[in-house]
Amino acid sequence: MNRHPDPVVTTASGAVRGLRRGDTAAFLNIPYAAPPRGAGRFAPPRPHEPWDGVRDATAPGPTAPQSERRLGRVDMSPYFGTGWHRGEDYLTVSVFAPADGGGGLPVMVFVHGGGFVAGSTRSPLYDGSAFARDGVVLVTLNYRLGIAGFLDLPGAPANRGLLDVVAALRWVEENIAAFGGDPRNVTLFGQSAGATVVGGVLATPGAAGLLRRAILQSGSGLGAFSTEQAARVTRAAARALGVAPHADAFADLSDERLVAAASGLAGIDLGTVSRRDPLIGLSPFSLVLDTQPAASVAAGPGADVDLLIGTNAEEGNLYLVPVDRYAGSTAEDVADAAARAHPDPDRLVETYRRARPGASFGELRSAIMGDALFGAGSRALADAHAARARSATYAYEFAWRSRALDGALGAAHAIELPFVFDLAHLPQLHGPAALLGPDRPPADLAARAHAAWVRFARTGDPGWDPYDTGRRTTMRIDAEWRQVDDPHGRERRVWDVLAAVS
Repeated sequence: MNRHPDPVVTTASGAVRGLRRGDTAAFLNIPYAAPPRGAGRFAPPRPHEPWDGVRDATAPGPTAPQSERRLGRVDMSPYFGTGWHRGEDYLTVSVFAPADGGGGLPVMVFVHGGGFVAGSTRSPLYDGSAFARDGVVLVTLNYRLGIAGFLDLPGAPANRGLLDVVAALRWVEENIAAFGGDPRNVTLFGQSAGATVVGGVLATPGAAGLLRRAILQSGSGLGAFSTEQAARVTRAAARALGVAPHADAFADLSDERLVAAASGLAGIDLGTVSRRDPLIGLSPFSLVLDTQPAASVAAGPGADVDLLIGTNAEEGNLYLVPVDRYAGSTAEDVADAAARAHPDPDRLVETYRRARPGASFGELRSAIMGDALFGAGSRALADAHAARARSATYAYEFAWRSRALDGALGAAHAIELPFVFDLAHLPQLHGPAALLGPDRPPADLAARAHAAWVRFARTGDPGWDPYDTGRRTTMRIDAEWRQVDDPHGRERRVWDVLAAVS
């Protein structure tokens, strides 16, 4: 990389001109695959055509087709970004690197969340400047979403959004040295749906050798649909669109129609004789795998990948508090959440009552939802990796509580992201209805959390004891950091039956 105020880097497809911002060089909207148009939306990602001259990489570009996302009374716009910015050439990466060049730097590649239907690199939460400041080359990426990315269609490969992530990793392997990164030291990390995709990549043979480490923030190793479950969503989508359930019939439909149809698929009953809905009705899209990543990760490329995995202490709050379903929760609501989540709901509720004496119905409901969506699947993946992998496993629980929405939001889903990216100071994250609430977080929490992620990417050790199936050591991250052993042992045991079935 040169030291010109407008840095230029030559990739395998052509040269790109980035933007120097202080000590950071940012390169936005660089294609890693061809535009997915027409029938290509349902095909594997293909190489992008080379370009002549120097491509401008100073401004964000198009995003994957998606509908506008809102979540009740909390402002999640910093998380979801600014929605759909139209344009076909959206399979792109953005790269943040130290402006003064250098080489051999650790690389981190981030996969955004958004329920498999929303999100993009344009989110202000994914600015990688802090990583570049600390000697990391940070890559964020767009991938296909919704029907184009995850509807399981006959005549099309499954999990096309995941295939996009693998293609982006191949782009990193081929090009990242030109930005100062070490292609042999790549950490793939993601949050929510993005973390579940990362778990899928760890179980994908075609990803072998493309990454050295992985971080899963509030994902699930038990979050994939079976082909039987996915087929129900496909039939519903085909009926809504008035076409046959085959890729050829979807190829001529506009992106607008696909986005509208995806928005109307919520609430499909995905329970089968052998499987419950791992997303408890919150999304009709996920990975489609007949073997869950928690069962297959140690047998695939994930066996040689260091793993850092964790969840937030009150994940379920995000799905209840902003939509006024928390404080008024009843015993019936708790029972319903348990019935959606577990084959023995009475035992599940009793276990959570014993583990949380004095908890309100809202707390119990949130805890069950959070573990159904993220906690049980993360612990199952951590156990599988620790028991059978040839590499290290580390676990965390993020427990700092946001006082947004009259103090009720708490350590909800997505709360950790501003701290990992060292962006907790952003004004749009603060206020009574903003993600981090009206209070200022502990002064060093963002710096310390961010430093742990960077240290893990650099060395494979985030700074605390490894996780094993005996102690299950977990770092509890709050104003004070504290190592605890098997912090959710009672709940973990009641979920073991679900992990065994999956």
